[in-house]
Amino acid sequence: MADMPMGVTAEPMQEHGHSTGVALRSLVIGLTAFLTVVDLFATQAILPTLTRHYGVTPGAMGFAVNASTIGMAVAGLVVGSFSPHIDRRTGILASLLLLAIPTSLLAIAPNLTVFTILRVMQGLCMASAFTLTLAHLGEQCSAMDAGGAFAAYITGNVASNLIGRLISASVSDNLGLATNFYFFAVLNLAGALLVHFTIKRVQPMHSIDPAQSPLSAMIEHWHDPALRAAYGLGFCILFAFIGTFTYVNFILVRAPLSLGMMGVGFVYFVFLPSVVTTLLAGKAVALFGMRLSLWGGLAIAALGLPLMLSSHLAEVLAGMVLIGVGTFFAQACATGFVGQAARTNRGVASGTYLACYFFGGLVGSAVLGQLFDHFGWAACVAGVGVALALGCILTASLRIPVSGR
Repeated sequence: MADMPMGVTAEPMQEHGHSTGVALRSLVIGLTAFLTVVDLFATQAILPTLTRHYGVTPGAMGFAVNASTIGMAVAGLVVGSFSPHIDRRTGILASLLLLAIPTSLLAIAPNLTVFTILRVMQGLCMASAFTLTLAHLGEQCSAMDAGGAFAAYITGNVASNLIGRLISASVSDNLGLATNFYFFAVLNLAGALLVHFTIKRVQPMHSIDPAQSPLSAMIEHWHDPALRAAYGLGFCILFAFIGTFTYVNFILVRAPLSLGMMGVGFVYFVFLPSVVTTLLAGKAVALFGMRLSLWGGLAIAALGLPLMLSSHLAEVLAGMVLIGVGTFFAQACATGFVGQAARTNRGVASGTYLACYFFGGLVGSAVLGQLFDHFGWAACVAGVGVALALGCILTASLRIPVSGR
């Protein structure tokens, strides 16, 4: 994917991931992912502050903050469909440069409507870069190395959840909301700078017949039971993640936990174990198979749900750790599965998966927000449990035949 550290073509991968070059490549892949999606969930750490600032309900603010998933879903679908005709480097670079614009404008958003629109615009830019990068990894990685490359990228995503939230809470608490958004705009520009210096220009791989339209390719993917199940699984994964890590912020600042803004920021060190465990996703799939690995991740997440109802901070934190580890591990496995399972045009397949994944986040923020506002935290947690159970059912359909893929 890049000159040296991200050169993920088949030849350098004969080193089986043990060389310094491969380790450096994985580091750059992860850092690119971090800077691409650091805006996505960082704002969740300051949800209570934003709720007071705009004078709205937790459900309304939660939906506005997660409105970025609307843009993520749309851009993932559109960019994925036309990715065979998009230069990867140019597309990723342009997306990150444009991302800095709505990010900086959030600092002066006058009302919740404008805030929501800017979050949608952020999502459009983030998903464009995210989708093009995943498509590139799927095209350039050898089958042996694909799991490790995708795991490195998802690990960068995990790290953005931890560090992004911590930065957001810290900057907002000490320098104010406006400075927080300006700071993240600078991070967006840093991501563009990294892409400029690390990703070389590679011609898009036309994996479908020129006469076949992106819509035809998408329909073909939807006719595949395994890919269809993977799309549904992605929906369930982010539905569960959003439900947990959006509305738990309001529980953390209320009695009996009563944490301050910086305390909420430090809480998100619960993502630290996920940074390590997500890197193991590729190896777990190789050892135990895709379905067992996914069931394991979803089961770990489910074990954390009862702990989320505790009135003791240590137990709530333990529950957050388990849900973070399980959902991110499952996401790494599912993303790698789509990249390997698509018979044709992995760009369309990856874009469709991401559209379903982020649409799940949007639906999760809306549905679970209403449950939280009207029936409380326990109902919200129950909704997360239903999503995880459905994900386990869908996992049973994930199979890759030996021939043809």
